[in-house]
Amino acid sequence: MGKFFYLCDKLRAMDTWFGVLLLFILPIFFALGWFAARMDIGAVLKQAKSVPEHLYQSLDALIDRKSNIAARSLSEIVEQMIDDKNNDITAHALGLSLGKLYRQRGENDKAITLHQKLLNSPDLDGHRRHQLQFELGQDFQQAGLVDRAEQQFEALANTEMAKAADEILLNIYQQDRDWKKAISLASKLAHDETTYQFEIAQFYCELAQAALFRSDYNTAREHIQAALNANRKCTRANMILGDLESKENHFQAAIDAYTAIEQQNHDYLGMVALRLYDAYAAMDKAGEGLEVLIGYLKTFANLDFINIIYDKALALYGETRAAEITTDLVRNAPNLLGVYQLLSIKISDLPKQWKTDADMVRTVVGRYVQKSMMYRCRHCHFKSQVFFWHCPACNHWETFTPNKIEV
Repeated sequence: MGKFFYLCDKLRAMDTWFGVLLLFILPIFFALGWFAARMDIGAVLKQAKSVPEHLYQSLDALIDRKSNIAARSLSEIVEQMIDDKNNDITAHALGLSLGKLYRQRGENDKAITLHQKLLNSPDLDGHRRHQLQFELGQDFQQAGLVDRAEQQFEALANTEMAKAADEILLNIYQQDRDWKKAISLASKLAHDETTYQFEIAQFYCELAQAALFRSDYNTAREHIQAALNANRKCTRANMILGDLESKENHFQAAIDAYTAIEQQNHDYLGMVALRLYDAYAAMDKAGEGLEVLIGYLKTFANLDFINIIYDKALALYGETRAAEITTDLVRNAPNLLGVYQLLSIKISDLPKQWKTDADMVRTVVGRYVQKSMMYRCRHCHFKSQVFFWHCPACNHWETFTPNKIEV
C-alpha cells in the first residue's frame, strides 16, 4: 500500500512539471508560427515584386488578342531567364506557353528553336524534359517534319506522357498510311471506354483494299476477316469482300456479301447498288437484280440510286416500262434527285410548246442538285461531292453520309 501512495505522489509531481513546461513551450510555438507566417508573406511579396513587367504586358496583349505583342513580350522574359539560369522552373512553364503561342501563330521554327534550347538546360528533371519533348514533337508535326515528330513521340514510351504521345502517333501513322503500325498502336491504346475496334476495322479494310488492288486475293481475305472480327458491322469489309468475290467470278458469294450490308447498315446499300446488279447480270439474272434494287428503294426511301434503276430498266424493258417504274418510285418518296430524273424522262412526252420551259426547269433543278446535294461529315459537317471513308477535315472514320443530302 505504501508503494501505491509513493507512485501517486510521483505522478502528481510529474503532472505539475509537465504543466509548467507547457507554460514555457506554448508561447515559443506561437512565436515560431508568427515568424513563419511573416516570412511566407514576405517571400510572396518579394516574388510578386520580382515578376517581370513584360509578363503583365503579354497577358494584357493576349486579352486584347494581340498575339504578336504577347509572343514578343513572353520571348523577352524567357530569354532573360534562360540566360540568367536562376529560375529554370518558371522559364520552363513560360516556355511551354510561348511555344504553344508560336504554334498557334504558325511560327513553327520559333517553337522548335525555343523548345530545343529549353531541353539543353542541365538542371531539367525527367517530368519537365518529357513535357518539352512532347511539345517539340507537336512542333515538328505541325511544321511537316513527320519523321522527327515520330522520333520524339516514340521516345516518350514508358513515361507519364506515353498515352498522349501515342494518341498523336496514331494520327501520324494514319497520315503515313502505315496501317500495320496503326493497328498495333490502336490495340495498345484500347481500353473499356475507347476500344478502337471501329478504327482497327477500317485499318484492316485499307490493307484489304491495297491487297485487292495487287490481286493478292488470299491476303485480302485475311484482312477482310480481321476487319469483321474487329467490327462485325463494318459495311466496308463486306463491300470489299463482294468486290473480291466478283473478281474471282464467285458471283453468288458476291451477292451474299453485298446484300449482307442491309443487316449492317442499309444506308450503304446505294454504294453497292450497281455492283450488286452487275453480279446478278453476270449470272443471267439481271431482272432479279433489278427487282432487288427496286425493293430496296421502296423500303429505304433515303437511298439515291434512282438513276441506276432507270438505266437498267431502260436496257431490259424499254423506255415506256422504265419510265413507269421510275415514276412510281419517285411518287412513293419524292426528292430532288428523283424529280430531276423524272423531268429528264417526261420532257419528251410534253407538248412542243412546253418543252423549252420544261428543259429550262430541268436545267435549274440540275444545277441546284449539283450545288446543294453533297456528302457531309456527321462529326465536323465538312461537305464534299466525293465520298470519303476517312474525313479529311476531322480525321474521323465512316462519318460521311453514304447518300448525298441537301446541305
